[in-house]
Amino acid sequence: MKTLWRFVLSALFITVCVAEVQGQPLVVQDDVPAESGFRKVLLVQGLEHPWGMAFLPNEDILVTERPGRLRLVRKGRLLADPIAGLPPVFASGQGGLLDIRLHPHFTRTHKIYFTYAYGTSKANRTRVAMATLNGTTLEGWEVIFEVAVSKPGAQHFGSRLLWMPDGTLLVSIGDGGNPPVRFKGEWIRRQAQNLRFHWGKILRFNQDGTIPDSNPFLAGDAEPAIWSYGHRNIQGLAYDPIRTVVWASEHGALGGDELNIIERGKNYGWPEATYSREYFFGTKISPYTSKAGMVDPVLVWKTAIAPSGLMVYTGDRFPDWKGDLFVGGLKSQDVRRINLDPTGRVTGQFSLRIGERVRDVRQGPEGFLYVITDESNGSIFRLEPSRDKKWPDAP
Repeated sequence: MKTLWRFVLSALFITVCVAEVQGQPLVVQDDVPAESGFRKVLLVQGLEHPWGMAFLPNEDILVTERPGRLRLVRKGRLLADPIAGLPPVFASGQGGLLDIRLHPHFTRTHKIYFTYAYGTSKANRTRVAMATLNGTTLEGWEVIFEVAVSKPGAQHFGSRLLWMPDGTLLVSIGDGGNPPVRFKGEWIRRQAQNLRFHWGKILRFNQDGTIPDSNPFLAGDAEPAIWSYGHRNIQGLAYDPIRTVVWASEHGALGGDELNIIERGKNYGWPEATYSREYFFGTKISPYTSKAGMVDPVLVWKTAIAPSGLMVYTGDRFPDWKGDLFVGGLKSQDVRRINLDPTGRVTGQFSLRIGERVRDVRQGPEGFLYVITDESNGSIFRLEPSRDKKWPDAP
């Protein structure tokens, strides 16, 4: 009966996908089938609200903790002492030490990039910094960007990092927060449509924080770092080498989480076009789910999963998953496998049950999936093929 039910759900899901191919986003409202073929292996416990992770060339794992620590996992063991050399961060609410990425040529430069919240509860902003890793110490901490205008509160900092094939860096910046947070007499979230401010945008930089000549808004009053706009709070960014596109997973408010393909200079609608509703009251944030001149999402989760962490699987350990997207879910406490055809059309969705709030999901150097959980006693799990699943042997 379970197999039959899974088949029915999958068939319904694929049927709805026809609308997506014809230009309408795929709207997911119900539970999705559970994924099989993997087992969850606990690697590390005792992390305090981990947020991002990166694999060093020797396969050690660097993990950020939101309160402001950088931890090192060596041979499956969490070292007691944090990496030294980090500055203070604004660690409150959703703020703190956030994402981490190695420089594309880390073995030569030893540089690491971070996003974090800086300031106070009354005036704070997202920053991007880089530093050099020397053993277990960071040296030469340098802020290469900060949001130009401070905001109050402790919500919606973003902020994922993503290296593009051309060596430029994408950074997601949140819209500043939910009502009642205001800016210049209106809800701060409305600035996601305003090209004069960084809130609610994806930004693009050179490796030193300067602005690339090919950014779309170099003229006029617009902030020149802006790459795309009309975003709420993106906490998942991934480059897809198979389809040569950038994917983003974005928090909605009360429902309305989105999966988007990001294009240069495009407007993604927030808050003018959205499936989201207001917290507490449940009223529509906008009467529109789509508007002319704005990009529709590829997929909408009508019931929020709270997406955080995003990757495209390119390994060989799970050959049936190659080319699929994997989206972490904080509220859904799972990882969603989004099955894609070669063109990027969604053809199915399945749930890898984790049972804790998933903050990030990354592919490890050996082709397994790694998951960190955003808990006060957070964990790192490795997802491996289950023993009873007959995958082909990895090369």
